[in-house]
Amino acid sequence: MNTASMKTEQLETPDRYEIRFSGSGGQGLITAAVVFAEAAGVYDGHQVCQTQSYGPEARGGKSKAEVVISSQPIDYPKAIELDMLLAMNQAACDAYFFDLKSNGLLVVDSDLVEQHPTSRIISIPFTAIAKEEIGRELVANMVALGAIGYLSGQVNLDNLEKALLARVPKGTEKMNSKALGRGIEEAAKIDLDLLPRSAMSDEDDEV
Repeated sequence: MNTASMKTEQLETPDRYEIRFSGSGGQGLITAAVVFAEAAGVYDGHQVCQTQSYGPEARGGKSKAEVVISSQPIDYPKAIELDMLLAMNQAACDAYFFDLKSNGLLVVDSDLVEQHPTSRIISIPFTAIAKEEIGRELVANMVALGAIGYLSGQVNLDNLEKALLARVPKGTEKMNSKALGRGIEEAAKIDLDLLPRSAMSDEDDEV
C-alpha cells in the first residue's frame, strides 16, 4: 500500500488515548478495532486494551468496540473519555457522542450520519467508497480504519496494514489493503488545524 508512506511517523503516545468504533452489528467494527489494537500493541509496542460489546439483536443491533492506548500500564481497560469516536450510523452517533471529550474528534460515515452534534467532525463516505470503488460494501470498516489510523496519529500506518493482512481471510488481502489505503487517502485531504479546537461554545468556556 503506497499510501501508507504518506504518514508513517508516529506521534508521541500520550498517557492515555481512547478510541471507540461504533455502528451496527455486521459492519465489522469489532474487527477494525482488533486490527487497530494489534497494530498499536503487537507491532508498535504500546500498552493497549481492546474491549467490545454487542446490542441484544447482534447483527443489525448496536455495536461498539474500544481501544485504549498508552505509553504506561493501563489501569482501567474501558474508555472513559473518548479522544476519537467513529460512528458508522446515526444511532451510534446519538448514543455515544456524549462520551467524547470537548476537544475530541468525531468521525462519521457522511451518508449514514446526517445530524452532527459537534463542529469537530470529519465526514467521509466510507460505505459509498467501499461499494463504488472497492466493489464490496463489506469493506467499509477497512476504509474507516484507514481514516482512523491516519487521523488519530496513534499507529504506524505500515504496521496497521501488516496487522490487517495478518487478520483478514486468505484471498481478500488485496481488496482489504486497497480499502485501507482509500481511507488513508481521504483522511489525508483533511486539515485538522481548520477545525475548532473545542466543541464547547464561547459561553461554555466562560462558565
